[in-house]
Amino acid sequence: MPFAYYNRLSAAQKRIYRTSDAIASIALPHGVAPGREVVAIRAALVAGDRPRVQRNCQRIVDALVAGYHVPPIRLRVLAQRPADDYGELHGLYEPEDGRITARITVWMRTARRQQVVAFKSFLRTVCHEVCHHLDYELFALAETFHTDGFYKRESSLANALLAAEVATKTPATQE
Repeated sequence: MPFAYYNRLSAAQKRIYRTSDAIASIALPHGVAPGREVVAIRAALVAGDRPRVQRNCQRIVDALVAGYHVPPIRLRVLAQRPADDYGELHGLYEPEDGRITARITVWMRTARRQQVVAFKSFLRTVCHEVCHHLDYELFALAETFHTDGFYKRESSLANALLAAEVATKTPATQE
């Protein structure tokens, strides 16, 4: 069932929406094993080490875009989320614009309490923004909508990254 805003879309946008909604999952590209980087992101978040979080997120994004054979994304991790009366911004995807590379911005601290964002929430935000890029570049959609299929793709990508983290850990480190 489409989200409520579907009824306000043009006929062309509805076709894009339905196409997006029909794509329910995305696997890690063949040969991409980002487990160590996922482990490093978790540790860097706990330590509040923004540069290390950014470096390891960029490594994952670089591996994903290379594996999917899509244009690169520049990722930046900023400290505190911006907020207004409507809430906090978790992530932002800015598509390629001419010679400007596509960019993802994510924040690692909450706006109100300035606490480090929970690891899984942070990782899902990165995946969410990567999925916007894939909508344009891998699936060749003219627009990227928040469809049920989009959220399923985000979830499948996040779950694949979490599984890669678990596969990287030795039994002694899983405690």
